[in-house]
Formats: sequence, C-alpha cells, structure tokens
Amino acid sequence: MDKEVDPQVLAVINEKRLSGPRLAPVEIVAKMGVFDARDKPYEYAWLATGDNVIATIWAEYVSVGSGGRWFYLESLDTQRRAGGGARTPNQIQRVKDRLALLKRSFDAGQGFRAVLQTNRVAIVELESNKSAKVSTRVRDDDEWHVATWEPERQLALLVRGPRGWVPTEADMQAAAARAGVRQEAEPDLAAAPQASREEVEAAAIAYVTRHFTGYGYKAENVVGQQLGYDIEVSNAKGATLLKVAVKGTSAGVPGFQLTSDERACSAREPLWRLLVVTDALGPAAQHTIYKPSEMDQAPGYDPLG
Repeated sequence: MDKEVDPQVLAVINEKRLSGPRLAPVEIVAKMGVFDARDKPYEYAWLATGDNVIATIWAEYVSVGSGGRWFYLESLDTQRRAGGGARTPNQIQRVKDRLALLKRSFDAGQGFRAVLQTNRVAIVELESNKSAKVSTRVRDDDEWHVATWEPERQLALLVRGPRGWVPTEADMQAAAARAGVRQEAEPDLAAAPQASREEVEAAAIAYVTRHFTGYGYKAENVVGQQLGYDIEVSNAKGATLLKVAVKGTSAGVPGFQLTSDERACSAREPLWRLLVVTDALGPAAQHTIYKPSEMDQAPGYDPLG
C-alpha cells in the first residue's frame, strides 16, 4: 500500500506513472521484452529477449540508504512468506523461479531491469490475501543489480544504480526487520531427510522443461522409453533441435552416472547433449549443457558408472 512506501520511492513511482502511457501491469512487462508475459501474469520475475532478467520490486520493501541509494533485501527462504506462514506449492515454485533468475544475473555479473510495484493490501498480506492485486506498476529506468548473495544469512542484497555501494549493517538490520526477512537458516535444516536420487532427477527434469518451454520451444518428456535421453527439444515447426539427457545434483546427491543407453546414444546421436542441473532442489537451480566430448568437465560426473 502507498502509505507503506518510503516517500522518496513513492515520488519516483508517481512521476513515472503520470508521465507515461497508462498500461496494464502485464502490458508493461510485455513491452520490456517478455513475449509470454500474458501467460505468466502472476510471476515475480521473467526472462526477456536477449537473456535480460526482469524482476518485480515491491516498493513497500525498498529502503533508502546513504546518499539516497535504494536497496532491497531478498529473502532466500522459499518455504515461508514474509511476516511468517508457510507458502503453498505454487507460491514456492514462483519464488524458486524468481531466485533462479536473480542468481543467474548475479553469477553473470549482470544487472537486471525492475518493475516497481505497490499493492492494494498491506504488503505482509501479499501472498495470503486473495484481494492482493497490483495497485501500481511502473518500469524503473535505472538498472538494479544483485550486490551480495548470502545463503548462510538467507538473504540477497539488491541495489539500484551503479555497483560499488552497499548499505550499512544498521540499515540492513532495519530493512530486514521491516520486511520480515530471516537472516539465518532454519535451525533444523541440517536434520532434514536427504532427498533421493529420484527426487533430484524429477526436479531437474521439471526445471529443464520449464527452461525450454520458456523460450517457446517444445520439450517432450521421453523418460522411461530408454532412448538414451530424457527430453527431446523441437522448435515451432517441429524440427528436432536437441536430445537431452538430464542429470541433477544437490547437497545430498552430488554426483551422477550415465546409463548404458545414454552412453550409447551419446556416441551415435549428433543432437545428444548432457544437461546438468546443479542445486536442482534449491532456490537457485541453474544448468550447463555439455557435448559428448565435454562430459568429463561436468561436475559430479562419474565416468565409471
């Protein structure tokens, strides 16, 4: 809600809202290069043309530090909402997808574009109130970047403007309290049961399917057909582009092996590729594709399997 937004931030939002054409929230994202924005109106981040990341910045959680610099604390806790309460499976997936895109920009040392948003209900009700619709959404012309990514503190620091500036620790603590961001992992995480190889592989398959379909390709799941690969990727005209063997890793399942069918297919099929999803069950899953000649470079690959 507007009354929860810092006056400096609200002034910028109002200026942008009044100076530009009136567009629906989804139209703003579409004009920023997200071709399937209308199919993903409830996402928290998007991948636009040119591999540009676009992320929602909830203005209610933006803090203003020294020199008027804006910053935003991003919780890495995928299970709990800001202010408390467990997320639904759909909410968890949306948060994981958002964190994966932010981590992608962080790892690449690239900035991301932001849409500044205020909401019709109190910000702590954003994920729990069915009436929590967008009040105002505007495109921020200033670039943002992920300044720090700290899993041990369960937070990332997002900063508006040039690199090289970070808020003081006191400002960070105040912002965390305001946004309800936990700054440590749940104490019982270490005691949680380890995921099975099957769970990791299923998460990796789901990730890869979302990745290719997000670019407009068809990703056909052929797991179980013993073809030597798991997903066949084709374009809109039906032409096969890749035949992908998918492997996932996580903290409890750090390595993987190829089946005999996969090894045989890698030797005879020119479209065969190995795609490894690291942190497949985590909030920042990411992938690398390897040609058969590059498989030895894949982290966790056990060629003796």
